[in-house]
Amino acid sequence: MFEVLSDNNLWFFTIAGFIAQLIDGTLGMAYGVSCTTLLLCLGTAPATASASVHTAELFTTAASAVCHYREGNIDKNFFKRLVIPGVIGGIVGAYILSSFPGDAVKPWISVYLLIMGLVILSKVFKKVSAQPKETKLGPLGFIGGFVDAVGGGGWGPVVTSTLVAKGNSPRFVIGSVNTAEFFVALATSATFFFTLGSVYLTAIVGLVIGGLLAAPIAAVACKHVQPKPLMAAVGVLIVFLSLRNINQIPEQIAQVHSIIIAVSTQSSVH
Repeated sequence: MFEVLSDNNLWFFTIAGFIAQLIDGTLGMAYGVSCTTLLLCLGTAPATASASVHTAELFTTAASAVCHYREGNIDKNFFKRLVIPGVIGGIVGAYILSSFPGDAVKPWISVYLLIMGLVILSKVFKKVSAQPKETKLGPLGFIGGFVDAVGGGGWGPVVTSTLVAKGNSPRFVIGSVNTAEFFVALATSATFFFTLGSVYLTAIVGLVIGGLLAAPIAAVACKHVQPKPLMAAVGVLIVFLSLRNINQIPEQIAQVHSIIIAVSTQSSVH
């Protein structure tokens, strides 16, 4: 623990965790996507980045859930119908991600994060339905949990943005989705622990400290802040950071091509 406290990156992650949780608690999205994008930019392997972010989310989502409960922001129907499919999706996604080499997966995860950034930006310009529309919450929860585990984030951009776009109250959607996210993060973190066993401890501690400080502020802000300008800023940031890692994709394709040629050569020799 002394090594963590003396690590110069601790304050950096604390500030990042504060900002990410402030955004997530207010918008109902972008904590995982923002933090994972940041860790990838620092050279962290995708599975380790996702495992670290989800471990930190155990604390931040718990604090956020308590704060949203106190503010009366939770719809029990949304919560109950999202949580179990979300947990199952998170377990499947974490298992798949931990089965692949980090260097090979990293640029492709960055493509996913870029898409998430564009999805967030698209919500700024999309009209919200005037009346709530029927949404299949089970499949939505599963997809949200799966992409959240694989990409290190995505629960909010997938689940929250869909429900809000369908005309549901942003306040109750954000409170309910954030509360369900605790259980998704718990299942995902446990899966990573058993399959991977590797996390970035300094990042976790910093993200947790910053997130806990921001959670009560965000729960109150959720009822008062205009979300679209903040959403636009977050989307632009994620797109910009993701583009930095995507330039590795041609290199990965070349590596795969070399492996295929090598295997074909060996087969023809035999």
